[in-house]
Amino acid sequence: MKTLIIYQSIHHGNTEKVAKKIAEVLGADLRKPSEVKPEDLAGYDLIGFGSGVYAWRFHASILKLMRELPAQAGKKAFIFSTSGGPGKRINDKAAEILVSKGFAIVGSFNCIGWDTFGPLALFGGMGKGRPNEKDLSAAAAFAEGFKNTR
Repeated sequence: MKTLIIYQSIHHGNTEKVAKKIAEVLGADLRKPSEVKPEDLAGYDLIGFGSGVYAWRFHASILKLMRELPAQAGKKAFIFSTSGGPGKRINDKAAEILVSKGFAIVGSFNCIGWDTFGPLALFGGMGKGRPNEKDLSAAAAFAEGFKNTR
């Protein structure tokens, strides 16, 4: 299954670590949102969208790309994120955008990442050292679930 992972990772490389682990398992192509044209998606069976969480939402560049995509009529997609706290609701909001474009969401993954947003920086942040090996193993297991999906 040909897979593309589109991700944005800004501050500490948290999401990039997860994106690379998922890509390694799936043999996926990795791209930043600025490197993707909507027509590029046609050549892929599965698209992953990943972001760090910034002020309780995906990075603006990922959201912009999602909103600009044309209808995708059942193309399979998954969502992943890293955040200072639980990210399920944030992933769900990103998934809503994709569903409105016709994507079939086949999975969602979130793990803790080192977060130094705002006043957290004064105390060294939270989640330092994350994602760790356990988180990356969980990301790999998440990706393994797509290997036999057709």
